[in-house]
Amino acid sequence: MPKSPLIAVIDFETTGMTPAQGARATEVAIVLLEGGQVVDRFQSLLRTGVWIPPFITQLTGITNAMVAAAPDAEGVMREAARFVGDAPMVAHNAAFDRKFWCAELALAGVGAPHAFACTVLLSRRLYPESPSHKLGSIVDHLGLPRAGPAPRALADAEMAAALLARMQHDLRQRWHVAEPCHALLSTLQRCARPKVGALLAGYARVAAAPAAVALPA
Repeated sequence: MPKSPLIAVIDFETTGMTPAQGARATEVAIVLLEGGQVVDRFQSLLRTGVWIPPFITQLTGITNAMVAAAPDAEGVMREAARFVGDAPMVAHNAAFDRKFWCAELALAGVGAPHAFACTVLLSRRLYPESPSHKLGSIVDHLGLPRAGPAPRALADAEMAAALLARMQHDLRQRWHVAEPCHALLSTLQRCARPKVGALLAGYARVAAAPAAVALPA
């Protein structure tokens, strides 16, 4: 049986909400998943020279002194890009993390061609009964373990990876999708909630057919 493709699950801690307003990353963590199993991890604080507001320190525990002693951001991001390679990416609230991934890599002179899928959007479609789709809430709803102190990048990346692995498991067991690949996740997150069942049933039939057929749009 061929190996499942790698998926990189990423989380950032930052000084603010968006790079467009001057916010920078303070910490990055990446967890590599293969077939629903963690196969490698990457984590580092980043030194950018940007001041961390007190409320961010109170939230994350990351201080200005900690990042002042951290490796230079450009070097960290180049190493992170090498770690990810060409693997597609997943994040919980991917719109946020993708902005910082692209912005920090651009400052490091590295391209960011990676496709992103979002476990918030996916959880809304696969677990609509959950009272909340925040990371801690959906993890608790599904009975998944919490990982370390949160919010810190590695703990959140670990929990998002566990959530993704649970989603892939449920897609296999409940919806009979043999390989819940990143392309399927990207299609599923754009699907209107009432059409999720039909989409997944159709994909399972297509995947079981002898001839390869393109994913439904």
